[in-house]
Amino acid sequence: MLRKLFFAGALVAGSLGAANAQNAPSWLRYSSISPDGQTIVFTYKGDLFRVPASGGTAIPLTAHEAHDFMPVWSKDGKTIVFASDRYGNFDLFQMPATGGEAQRMTFHSSNEYPYEISPDNKTVYFGSTRLDMASNRQFPTFAQPELYKVALAGGRVQQVLTTPAEEVKLSKDGQVILYQDKKGGENQWRKHHVSSVARDLWRYDTKTGQHTKLTTYAGEDRTPVFANNDKTIYYLSEESGSFNVHRMAADKPGPSTQLTKFTKHPVRFLTAANNGVLCFGFDGDVYTMQPNGTPQKVNIVLATEGRTNNERIVPVAGAGVQDLAVSPNGKEIAFIYRGEVFVSAVEGTATKRITNTPEQERSVSFSPDGKTLLYSSERGKGWKIYQTQMEREGEPYFYASTLLKETALIDNDKENYQPQFSPDGKEVGFVEDRMTLKVYNLKDKKVRTLLTTNELFSMRDNDLYFTWSPDSKWISFEFSEPGYWNGEVGIISADGKGKKINLTESGYQDSEPQWMLNGKMLIWQSTREGMRSQANSGGAQSDVFAMFLTQDAYDKFRLSKEDYALIKEQEEKAAKEKEKDKKKKKEDEALPIDWEGLKTRKARLTLHSSNLADALVSKDGETLYYLARFEKGFNLWSTNLRTKETKMAVTLNANRASMEWDKDLKNIFLLADGRVIKLDPAANKQENVAISGDMNLNVAAERAFMLEHVWRRTQKTFYTAGFHGAKWEELKPDYEKYLPHISNNYEFTELLSELLGELNVSHSGASFSNVPANADATASLGVFYDQNFTGNGLKIDEVLLEGPLQKAGLDVTAGMIIEKIDGETLTPEKDYAQFMNRKAGKNVLLTVFDPKFKKRREITVKPISAGEENALLYKRWVRRNAEEVDRLSNGQLGYVHIPNMSDPSYRTVYEEVMGKYANRKGMVVDSRNNAGGDLVADLAMFLSGKMFLSYTTDNRSVGMEPSFRWNKPSIALANEANYSDGHCFAFSYQDLKLGKLVGMPVPGTCTFAGWESLQDNSIRWGVPPLGVKDVQNRYLENLQTEPDVKVMNEYHLVSKGKDQQLEVAVQELLKEIK
Repeated sequence: MLRKLFFAGALVAGSLGAANAQNAPSWLRYSSISPDGQTIVFTYKGDLFRVPASGGTAIPLTAHEAHDFMPVWSKDGKTIVFASDRYGNFDLFQMPATGGEAQRMTFHSSNEYPYEISPDNKTVYFGSTRLDMASNRQFPTFAQPELYKVALAGGRVQQVLTTPAEEVKLSKDGQVILYQDKKGGENQWRKHHVSSVARDLWRYDTKTGQHTKLTTYAGEDRTPVFANNDKTIYYLSEESGSFNVHRMAADKPGPSTQLTKFTKHPVRFLTAANNGVLCFGFDGDVYTMQPNGTPQKVNIVLATEGRTNNERIVPVAGAGVQDLAVSPNGKEIAFIYRGEVFVSAVEGTATKRITNTPEQERSVSFSPDGKTLLYSSERGKGWKIYQTQMEREGEPYFYASTLLKETALIDNDKENYQPQFSPDGKEVGFVEDRMTLKVYNLKDKKVRTLLTTNELFSMRDNDLYFTWSPDSKWISFEFSEPGYWNGEVGIISADGKGKKINLTESGYQDSEPQWMLNGKMLIWQSTREGMRSQANSGGAQSDVFAMFLTQDAYDKFRLSKEDYALIKEQEEKAAKEKEKDKKKKKEDEALPIDWEGLKTRKARLTLHSSNLADALVSKDGETLYYLARFEKGFNLWSTNLRTKETKMAVTLNANRASMEWDKDLKNIFLLADGRVIKLDPAANKQENVAISGDMNLNVAAERAFMLEHVWRRTQKTFYTAGFHGAKWEELKPDYEKYLPHISNNYEFTELLSELLGELNVSHSGASFSNVPANADATASLGVFYDQNFTGNGLKIDEVLLEGPLQKAGLDVTAGMIIEKIDGETLTPEKDYAQFMNRKAGKNVLLTVFDPKFKKRREITVKPISAGEENALLYKRWVRRNAEEVDRLSNGQLGYVHIPNMSDPSYRTVYEEVMGKYANRKGMVVDSRNNAGGDLVADLAMFLSGKMFLSYTTDNRSVGMEPSFRWNKPSIALANEANYSDGHCFAFSYQDLKLGKLVGMPVPGTCTFAGWESLQDNSIRWGVPPLGVKDVQNRYLENLQTEPDVKVMNEYHLVSKGKDQQLEVAVQELLKEIK
């Protein structure tokens, strides 16, 4: 329910001032000056405040738990329109400028951001990604918004521009629209960016429909505003190296004048009053500037407190549970939740918090005697290894303990994490500085090195893998040979005196080795036998393989069921006789490895390849248990290794899953999407392990750590020295100072994005995922609407093929009018989206009127989600392009589009090129708006085929080699929105001279991503840990690819159905095939 808010300015200011100490705030964002220049509204800690432009005490306008931002003034100064996520996404709200009740204006579940209010104070202009016009030939994507308008009182939303236009401002007569374009996706807060995707300023004439480009700087130009009776344009530009205020004549686009001289930090959020006073943000503060004057900081005092407690109680349970460890006695489990170590009883519901730090802990495990917990913790500006022990005798369990003692085990100037006790409890293996494997001796405190960067490479923290052998003599590990990407499995002596031994040497992906049969067997996962993606760079199914470290173990494995039963009986009888005369052989006694023939003693254990998560073998070596996903989620399967009988043991349908044995190898503990299950496979008995606890969370301290983690991990792992010129050491305190003024994750991720934006690199920034369970979700009918229709209802412009209304018997066509949705009449005073909320997949009654035959009828349909509709829009876009290529080339050329670099995309390309278009003379390969992935090598190979053999008789050819590659001419399309591997493709296509590249310059983003979720897993961030170089030893990051034929799709033409880039590509390729 919408909270009603009412504030009497003086009263509120007085009461808050009496209750709270005044303070000078920072991180004041989205400042907006009133038309009369007297008042400024801004966002602070998720609420809107107003303050005199001359400075003083700020008065709150909103006090809602939602995030309120982007305030826009009406021209009469009476109303504020802003964006708020009160219903799960950002909608438009309006309220009196002096404070009062906020009224919702829009109802669509796509985010909506206000830009401008019309000169007559009746209409609000805003950006959103609802639906393009049917005529628009641009790629359908949620990354590029359309421009809309809606009455200030609310009602039907009308599309103004189907092409992207942001930060819109109107001339006083409403005829001219100033805007910044958006040509592709990138971190909004990236700085010093010079490339084709950088924003430019445009003016749109509403009468002529013409778009005129105003700026020519290759970097960022943003946030235009009119001034001086529409004769002057002020805007923000990075032309000087940092965002500053610039001025240009409105009627003569050309060189600009830089007005401010700020350095180090960018100027943001430019607005202008009618008298020419400018308002903007810089370094967390608000500034004003008189015409021809100098910037003046607005001294603002806030007398308010936060909307929520800084410390809060957080329940411990669910999907956040990770890093499961089972105690040796099998009576308790340790795990990590939101970066803290917890221990729960296996029986009952007792759960105890072990650590209490704002920093994160990871990789928890028990010592072999169960008396110590070992884990890594990112404290004191680096990863360290800690242990916690129970202090009081008579307290056998951590979950029921009272006093605990924590000590630092490995604490130095290195990054140390992923600790593992050796099975004998004498040593600890760990990773140092992300790419070195070391062993620490608990007795003499000495450290020895086993593996270095010659074998190990890390893309993110805690991503290496190693395990101790049961006798503590060996360590198995994943690694890759220098210069090669595929993983191998190796072993190395734990004493540090031997060399690594590559056990797999397969060239396939081999991973996650585990010791089984008390060290006589090593199992791992391999893609050798699995079904593979058609693209070599795509994924592949895996199998569990085993290598037997003794000949005896291998011989027994190969025995038939009957032969093994006989030998087992004889061994059991002999063991009883020996037991009378000597002590039983210790289980952890060193087991010699039979080196001769070792690599031949290998077997595939799984019968069916699948997507694997984990695997274990029973104590007697007779049964394999593995977590596999064949269709939906991961489930636990078992295979009898003698009879090969395979069955599902536990249905989980989990997105993430792992498991481990208890010490006696009797019970398997499963962790599936945060749920823990104890399974006794022999007795076919399973029970849930209850985790029921809570934790006191200091939100501010956690955010301070997360910023420290982001800054330091970037410092340690950024792909190239120099940080692209950013002074990384100096930047940390510059951004830490804002933390006391951050109150929610929208602001925090914006802060992180500003910090990471200093690096001027792709694949960077931070995002916050906040989709409440009851969030709005606007369903779609799969139709284009006539944007010029003003009567009751929605007039259909086109029905999407395969959409909800394109069903047999419905007979819904263009020109018909949807008058009602579930009985609600669609008048111009209503936004139809409010009647489609959360109705995807549900029966909806439509009243449809056919004006041609004057007939009205009711039909029942099931709407689809916005994502499903977008998939149909993409199919339509490709179909239109293919039809146009066919028409323009008179059937001589084929057309394919590559939306991303994935196996499904490759399969579509292969199917179309080698099937539908196999006999065409040339191929138009469209990579525009390619979102990336990993496919460049496959595409380069596929498009570079040269026939070297033909299969033929004197009369007829039946085939050729290569039969799986295109060996005729091709031409490629690319644009500013090609990203990541999409840029790799455009660059490589041109560099390898596979054909001409047509379109617009492609920004240099061919770089590897390094995304990571923080301990608050609603926050995701990243910077590239790995770059890409060409044969000239140049990094492709920030190396723009210029097309051979440069063609822009002009806005006034592409919006009306003309794809100039596609037309030129056809023309160019036709020249080559004649």
